[in-house]
Amino acid sequence: MSSADPSAVLTRRAEPPDAVLRWADASTHGDDGLADVYLPEISGKGQQPPVVVALHGGFWRQEYDRRHLRPMAVALRTLGRVVVLPEYRRGRRGGWAATLDDVRALRVGLPGLLAAVAPRIDAGAPVSVVGHSAGGHLALWWALDAGPPARPGRVLALAPVADLARAHADQLGAGAVTRLLGGSPDRVPEAYAVADVAARLRSGDRLGCPAVILHGSADVDVPVAAVEGLVGVQVEVLDGVEHYGLIDPHSPAWHAVVSRLG
Repeated sequence: MSSADPSAVLTRRAEPPDAVLRWADASTHGDDGLADVYLPEISGKGQQPPVVVALHGGFWRQEYDRRHLRPMAVALRTLGRVVVLPEYRRGRRGGWAATLDDVRALRVGLPGLLAAVAPRIDAGAPVSVVGHSAGGHLALWWALDAGPPARPGRVLALAPVADLARAHADQLGAGAVTRLLGGSPDRVPEAYAVADVAARLRSGDRLGCPAVILHGSADVDVPVAAVEGLVGVQVEVLDGVEHYGLIDPHSPAWHAVVSRLG
């Protein structure tokens, strides 16, 4: 890939994490049960750096993993944030129910994960959850599924595949939603009832925390129409930004990402 290719960020070399922790049993998850942790320098006594959980995208396919968010994680660590970059089951390893079960398990296990590497951090404090593309869908679902004590402090969804029924109809990702859920909304309505963030928000479910969607007007992978009409979420469209600029610290869109994280 040339440096002019926006998707080059997916294979860009980045500094390794400060720790790689296992959060799920190897017999059931393999490498999908690992999480990278990036730790900033903490200079002040009692200082509590904010924690960001970053969920990678890739249309829930096995061939895309957490490594393509490492440039983003390094940049956020430089800005003083603890970054947890978890892997989760996707594709052939369990289907949609396993993917969502892993989001729940990560939410529950996060305090223990942080305590293992950063005992000075308040592991019970609300975290920020950021996700890109399919990971943006999971970030929104994380908050939607959580009860009040476990809800994140905020969610930032970057070009999320939030409307699964629409994504299915538009065949985004060459039929990614069909592979994830096993069919159309008419064929497997029970799967969409649980997993489709847009449908649940329209039916009255709420995220229960501040949530922002950043989407690029030039995104052809997940067109901005995919987030139209979402309820209870602030949607901001960045003019001229494509799909991968939102996770690229070298992109002009990066400042908007950092500022929305707070």
